[in-house]
Amino acid sequence: MTFTMRQATVADAAAVLALTREAYQKWVAVTGREPLPMRVDYAEALLRNRIDLLYEGETLAALIETQLEPEPAPGHLLIVNVAVSPAFQKRGLGRRLMAHAETLATEAGLTKLLLYTNSLMTENISLYQKLGYLIERQQQFGTSIQVYMGKSTSKK
Repeated sequence: MTFTMRQATVADAAAVLALTREAYQKWVAVTGREPLPMRVDYAEALLRNRIDLLYEGETLAALIETQLEPEPAPGHLLIVNVAVSPAFQKRGLGRRLMAHAETLATEAGLTKLLLYTNSLMTENISLYQKLGYLIERQQQFGTSIQVYMGKSTSKK
C-alpha cells in the first residue's frame, strides 16, 4: 500500500464530511445518535482547524482534524476528529494519523496532545490508551459522558 497525505482545503469539505459520516456510522447504534463529527460544517471547520487527508492512490482512506492551542488550553494540540473509511480500518491508519498529530504538536513546540470521545466508544478509548493517552476526566455532555484524554509530548 502506498499512502500519501496532504492538508485539506475548503474545496475538500464535502469529501471530509462524506468520509467522516461513513467512518462514524457504526457508532450511531452504540450511542443512540449521530456523533458530533457527523454533524459538522466542514467548510467552516476548515477555516479554524487543520485537516490532513490520507489517500491510497486517488482514494481518500482516512483523515485527522487538529486544532492548535484551543481555548482554554494554550500549549496543547487538540485532536478533534480521526476518521478511517471502513474499507481501510484495521490497517494501522488510525495509529499513523495519531503519530502525525504528535509530530505536528512537537514541531509547533506544544507540550501536550488532548482529545475527547464518547465513553461508549470503548474501542477508541482502548486504542488511545495503547498509544499512551491517559484518561484525565469524564464529564456529562447532554445524554452522554465525554472521556477527556491527554498525552505529553517532548518539545524540540
